[in-house]
Amino acid sequence: MTLNTGAGLKRDRVRDFLLDFVADMRAGEAIPSERDLCKELGVSRPTLRAAIDDLVRSGVLVREHGRGTFTGPHRVTQALAATPSGSFYAPPAEGHWLSRILEFGSAPAGPQLARRLQLAPAALVLRVVRLRVVDDEPMAIERLHLPHLLVDGLVPDDMESGSFYRVLRERFGVDVRSAVQTIEATVTDETEAALLSVPEHFPALMVERTTRDVNGGIVEFTRSIYRGDRYRVTSELHFDAASG
Repeated sequence: MTLNTGAGLKRDRVRDFLLDFVADMRAGEAIPSERDLCKELGVSRPTLRAAIDDLVRSGVLVREHGRGTFTGPHRVTQALAATPSGSFYAPPAEGHWLSRILEFGSAPAGPQLARRLQLAPAALVLRVVRLRVVDDEPMAIERLHLPHLLVDGLVPDDMESGSFYRVLRERFGVDVRSAVQTIEATVTDETEAALLSVPEHFPALMVERTTRDVNGGIVEFTRSIYRGDRYRVTSELHFDAASG
């Protein structure tokens, strides 16, 4: 198979081919040699290596010196399914999730958190930082901020396993119903990299979420860092005549 763009195959075209090629492969499977891929695609070795370098940096591929290039580890998927109202339903992400509590304590909100949580600046806010582990692999660092009065009596053990939102509902009468969430690309700093067992400046996803209860009150503001090589979000979308 030869792909021809006229002016030469660009790196992103090779990258797209490789992404499609490995999509159905199992984690840890070897991809063909550089020589075979160059011959199949009709590109130079520097062009191919540049595309492979991109996928190695993002965790899709893994190079092993003297052995070759392999598909990266399995990615944990969080599905977001569209509802008729135009919002999204978020079922539990796959895998067995546990948490290690890194920080747990209350302090005055201050002006910034007060605005986010719609509290007085002097109101107490519970700050929880936890390392999220999936199937024994570090996956994310979550920094949660909750109005202290809402969760008075919450202890670290409550947040190490199981559904935190279920704890809120069953123990504190807080029925979480909606959230505004943003996801954007970032890289890990030195501390985050150490906790997630990745190199510093490793590709990551920053997820910010403001969650509300059934009455519209703000329950939490959370900022999380997820490993870019192990976590992905998929969305089910519906379109109508007005869709762009």
